[in-house]
Amino acid sequence: MTSTEGASERAEPPCIRPEPLVDTHLPGKATPTGGGCAVVPDGGGEVAANGVRDLENRILRITGYYGYNPGYSSHRREEGSESNAETPGSETSDESRSYQTCTNTALKVLGGLLLVLCVSSSWVGTTQVVKLTFQSFSCPFFISWFSSNWNIFFFPIYYSGLVVTTHEKQTPIQKFRECSRLFGEDGMTLKLFVKRTAPFSILWTLTNYLYLMALKKLTATDVSALYCCHKAFVFLLSWIVLKDRFMGVRIVAAIMAITGIVMMAYADGFHGDSFVGVALAVGSASTSALYKVLFKMFLGSANIGEVAHFLSTMGFFNLIFISCVPLILYFTKVEHWGSLSSLPWGYLCGLAGLWLVFNILVHVGVVLTYPILISIGTLLSVPGNAAVDVLKHEVIFSVVRLAATCIICLGFLLLLLPEEWDSATLRFLASIADKKSDEHGEELTESSVNTRSRSRANGTVSIPLA
Repeated sequence: MTSTEGASERAEPPCIRPEPLVDTHLPGKATPTGGGCAVVPDGGGEVAANGVRDLENRILRITGYYGYNPGYSSHRREEGSESNAETPGSETSDESRSYQTCTNTALKVLGGLLLVLCVSSSWVGTTQVVKLTFQSFSCPFFISWFSSNWNIFFFPIYYSGLVVTTHEKQTPIQKFRECSRLFGEDGMTLKLFVKRTAPFSILWTLTNYLYLMALKKLTATDVSALYCCHKAFVFLLSWIVLKDRFMGVRIVAAIMAITGIVMMAYADGFHGDSFVGVALAVGSASTSALYKVLFKMFLGSANIGEVAHFLSTMGFFNLIFISCVPLILYFTKVEHWGSLSSLPWGYLCGLAGLWLVFNILVHVGVVLTYPILISIGTLLSVPGNAAVDVLKHEVIFSVVRLAATCIICLGFLLLLLPEEWDSATLRFLASIADKKSDEHGEELTESSVNTRSRSRANGTVSIPLA
């Protein structure tokens, strides 16, 4: 037995083999071993759970790649796996962020469209209620003064909405003092109250009074169309006073507005109530434009709280200082309204409420949505009033009046174009031209490929020229 064992040892010496560089071990399979030959490692290292050495660690150790230390490759693999795990998450966050942005934009646009309808309907309702009120109570200045007093409720409504939406912890007095910084760092004093509020309150009263006087002479459609000219007057005053950027398209729009005014006055001849009504409506648009330009000049870009504070302050000024004017008109028999119990309080309160809603929607909508939508809502009051005049009052419009109204509305739309509309239009046209050229190039490529395939099918070989 001993000799046999020795012979076998001489016939089959101990086998020492280096481990091959390519690891062919499959997971879940037993590691193949051959003929009792032991595998001697090239050096020390970590052994995996299944007894197979990590090939990558051994290669890096032998070559001395970048100062190898054990565990380097596995660490890099873990980092790679973590980065791969983070990439889908970052893509998901980017997608959710873009989705949220698109959702917010869609909600803002939908809210703006709803606001357009509310602005248009409130202004149409105000104009039509004025026409109904004049049937039983023809005192335009009293109506204007009474409606302007309702601006006092602007700040309380704003504060109530702030409490509901943001759970405001400041008292109304504290919030009122905070918003009074619009008048200066020291807040509102009596001198600043009169100095800043008086001119704006006077312009506000004149705008409303002239608008009501025009409604006594003209239809609601004509007055609302002429009032849209205030946009052109705002541009002209801003260009002259505020040195705003000159835009040729807006000059064209201003010319169109003036053309519409002249055509409206010429519709019934330059005489009678029609001409006076056109002059009153244009005067209302002019004072409204002056009010807006002065507000931008002296008060700048005020936030919604400061605007609410300012309008409520104007309401107080109107109640305190302008109340003497209706009394003077009453005692001079210019506007005689009889006893207080005989006044149409239903129409008066409805008119004042609609006017207040219109002002709130205009000033709040500029902050919450796009300002251009508010202007479109004002413009839509023209066809709204036209529909009411035709269906209810059976008004027949002449061709000249319709042409004048269309010209004024077209000029109003031109004034809504942004300042960079020309460069944006050129970029859009250039992108369309590039897209068409790319499509044409793709068509040529496809046609050449089809030609070559047909030639090959016919056995023809095209030899390129050197």
